[in-house]
Amino acid sequence: MAEGTKVVRASVKTRLRRGLRFLRTRVRELRMIGKALASTKHPILVHIIPMRQCNLACTYCNEFDDFSKPVPLDEMKKRLDVLADMGTSIITISGGEPVMHPELDEVIAHIRRRGMIAGLITNGFYLNRERIERLNDAGLEHLQISIDNVVPDDVSKKSLKTLDGRLEMLSQWAVFQVNINSVLGSGVKDPEDALKIAQRAVELGFTSTVGIIHDNNGQLKPLGPHEQDIFEEVMELGKRSFSRFNEFQHNVARGKEHEWRCRSGSRYLYICEDGLVHWCSQQRGYPGIPLAEYTPEMRHREYFTEKFCAARCTVSCVQQVGILDNWRGPQNLKPMQMEPPAPQPQLVPAPQPQLVQIGQGRGDS
Repeated sequence: MAEGTKVVRASVKTRLRRGLRFLRTRVRELRMIGKALASTKHPILVHIIPMRQCNLACTYCNEFDDFSKPVPLDEMKKRLDVLADMGTSIITISGGEPVMHPELDEVIAHIRRRGMIAGLITNGFYLNRERIERLNDAGLEHLQISIDNVVPDDVSKKSLKTLDGRLEMLSQWAVFQVNINSVLGSGVKDPEDALKIAQRAVELGFTSTVGIIHDNNGQLKPLGPHEQDIFEEVMELGKRSFSRFNEFQHNVARGKEHEWRCRSGSRYLYICEDGLVHWCSQQRGYPGIPLAEYTPEMRHREYFTEKFCAARCTVSCVQQVGILDNWRGPQNLKPMQMEPPAPQPQLVPAPQPQLVQIGQGRGDS
């Protein structure tokens, strides 16, 4: 334990509530797996963005701005209803910083009302006891915070030093499951930080995972020998996490191409703040179709479409979804030709749509 930190203990009532929600969530996750094995016709996991704005400006991040407005609640509910009608199992809310959305609690509650598992990815800066209790009451089941370093620097303020008090509050009051994700790879000044963060997470009763920063094309870059040793230590600490069941992160750490069938656009969807469907956060722009117009036939086609970026992908959540279908459905289709926009009266021709490969991201979903 780092000097000056402490371990807090939740009340008996909170521990009972936490245990009950954990059991209920596990039952629903087992049902989700059974449903996914029985049918390939529904999304398993969807990341949805209720707002792109963020209170931070981490230099590696490509998923935020400092000006956009939150998606109105009615529109969010419509999108969630479409996803529920598709048979989606899990919705993870991401951003930007989704806790900045003024009606986030109702978004989470609507996910639960429609029978889907509710998750949240946040930087943690807006968490306090009152906010945690509201997330409890909304029915949140999973929360993830990524912490980049032990002490804040010019790259990231998401440090153990600035967030440890928030983590203690989560340990004391959260009923939902909490995962802390640390990072390794290019741009990380001190690889030892990842291990310290993971140790603190486990000490507080959370699960721990490690993400690997990829290159500026969103593709893998191998870790050095010392970083690989730390990676293995962190993975061992995180043995309660589902990540222990696959070799994807180990291949990423070694810079080794991974053979798998990416089902983005079908079993995994990324819905941006504009309500468009994308492969994932690191390949935004395709198919770029409004969610309300995204048909079962389109999902079926993407299920069988080979993804050119799959072998060197670092987006672990997409790969974890792919595990359930790697044994079936060979992919022999190529991405569809994107339609140009309708002609508009203008002096300068409209730009042609293209797949936007986003760089300097991370492999932690």
